[in-house]
Amino acid sequence: MFSGSIVALVTPWKDGVLDEDALKGLVDFHVENGTSALLPCGTTGESPSFTHEEQHHTIAKTVEFADGRIPVLAGAGSNNTKEAVSLAVEAEKRGASGVLTITPYYNKPPQDGIFAHFKAVREACTLPMVLYNVPSRTGINLLPETAARVCELGNVDSVKEASGDIAQAKDMLDLGVRILSGEDGLTWPLMAIGGSGVISVVANFAPRIMADLCAAAAAGDMAKAQDLHTVVHELTKVAFIETNPIPAKTAMAALGKCSDEFRLPLIPMTDGGKEILLSTLKKHNIL
Repeated sequence: MFSGSIVALVTPWKDGVLDEDALKGLVDFHVENGTSALLPCGTTGESPSFTHEEQHHTIAKTVEFADGRIPVLAGAGSNNTKEAVSLAVEAEKRGASGVLTITPYYNKPPQDGIFAHFKAVREACTLPMVLYNVPSRTGINLLPETAARVCELGNVDSVKEASGDIAQAKDMLDLGVRILSGEDGLTWPLMAIGGSGVISVVANFAPRIMADLCAAAAAGDMAKAQDLHTVVHELTKVAFIETNPIPAKTAMAALGKCSDEFRLPLIPMTDGGKEILLSTLKKHNIL
């Protein structure tokens, strides 16, 4: 089962293609700093700008560089069910430990359609699935009853819950659905009610802080978890001061881990935003 601090990896580009040396460095950085699992090819990794072959290659290289030291949860979602199935099948072929698959965005199916979509992925791929619920980006909400219904199909690890609705997360937990926070700033509150960890943007540049927060919450050390939550709350605000993953990749560039190269329609961070970001990293001894 996926738990603890799972990093939604930024994708390092160099002259428009994957910077494999930088990716290897990122993997090593996270292994050394207590990250529980790696998530390549999510939206934080700029997945909407990937070709399919680039996505397969990035997953394969992440698995290669992880070398069994840390699980790889591959981003493999689409609003086209056939495409979501194909991406999940290819992630399995490339050696991923699990797949993250999102609710169908934009076309906004009813709950029965969401179930049928995930059922098709489940039947085609043997890897553990993490379902991704992020209504602010998809325009559709995965209801607790639907999540539980999908889990009954078997081998569904958890839901990455990014609705921002803690009551909904509690309803999922009460139905036996494991929860991973999809919002950094809600990691501690969700773990306090029974969540198992986070798929994190902040963990890109603050992996040890996020790993320690998850460990403290899992151990029931609420005082330590609350103190770390205060730090993570501030880091989350600057991580989303501009469109994700612009601040996260800018932070990683400042740490010397990759370039701050983006693919359109994402663009470099504004000078004002960058100044706020870097001053916050310095405040917390990250930079």
